[in-house]
Amino acid sequence: MARLDGCLFCGIVAGERPAYVVLDEPDVLGFLDTRPVFKGHVLLVPRDHVGVLPDLPAPGLATLMGAAQRAAGAVVDGLGAQGSFLAVNNTVSQSVPHLHVHVVPRTKGDGLRGFFWPRTRYADDAEARSYAARLRSALGG
Repeated sequence: MARLDGCLFCGIVAGERPAYVVLDEPDVLGFLDTRPVFKGHVLLVPRDHVGVLPDLPAPGLATLMGAAQRAAGAVVDGLGAQGSFLAVNNTVSQSVPHLHVHVVPRTKGDGLRGFFWPRTRYADDAEARSYAARLRSALGG
C-alpha cells in the first residue's frame, strides 16, 4: 500500500494508530470520526494514500463510493437514522490531507442546518451562463 509518512489516516490504515473500525476491506477502511457531527459519523478512506478526490484513480472511485453507499445504508439499518449526509472536502476544510468521505447519520429535527454552505445567488442569468460555460470548458465539453 502506498502511504505518506506522518499522515494520520495512513497510520490508522497501517494499524499504528487507534481507531474504531467499522469497515475493513482490501482497498477501503472505514472508522468512526473522533469528533463526530453526530454519533455514528463514519470516515471512509482509500488504503493507498490519496490527497484529494481529483487524484483518486478511476477504479478507486467505484470502490470508495460503493463503500459510501453501504455505510449510508448501515447508519439507517444499524443506528436507526432516517437518512445520511455524505461529504468530501478537497483541500479547503480538509483537516487531514488524505481523501476521506464523511458519512453522517441524519434524523429529521437533528439541528443540522446550513452546516457547510452559506447560500448565494447569481447576479443574473448572464452570470449563471458564464459560470456554466467555464465549467463546461473545464470538463472538456
